Amino acid sequence: MTRPSRLTLLMVAAPLVFAACKKKPVVAPTPTAAPVSTPTAPPPRTNPAPTATPVDPAIAERERIASARAKMLESIYFEYDVDELRDDARASLDAKIPLLNLNKQLRIRIAGHTDERGSDEYNIALGRRRAESAKRYLTDRGVDASRIETTSFGRERPAVQGSTEDAWAKNRRDEFEIIAGGDQLRAP
Repeated sequence: MTRPSRLTLLMVAAPLVFAACKKKPVVAPTPTAAPVSTPTAPPPRTNPAPTATPVDPAIAERERIASARAKMLESIYFEYDVDELRDDARASLDAKIPLLNLNKQLRIRIAGHTDERGSDEYNIALGRRRAESAKRYLTDRGVDASRIETTSFGRERPAVQGSTEDAWAKNRRDEFEIIAGGDQLRAP
């Protein structure tokens, strides 16, 4: 038998090699329709019944009275070297009026305070003017003057220690004290 020549082998092998390297045709996937989903309504929301904690009327009343007492004792503040009431001080006094009107047995003391600047005599006088200013505001709105005492401590009882504007601002104040009728306090 004769030996095949290299050229013959090459001619036979070449188509096989090229056929093996030939890319296979890519078949595009047939488009399928997207599944049609009809929007389903979410399940109806049910508001769970609030788990109402039973409120003890006695506890609720004590909380109202505590809130009323805190409102009554809330301090008011003044600008430097003046006894004029600021808007926030008027609002605080306005909140005290219904309590005083509802509780006719209630008596209070208003104590005026100042910051550390100025002489003792000047600060005592300024503290008194501040307390009298708050009293006048309340009596002008119907609270009986005999139910309100005033005093001044000047700079002797600072709320905050320090010689900064922040400390001074907290010391320029009127403090309120219940001196009678607080044990029978009723809240509106």
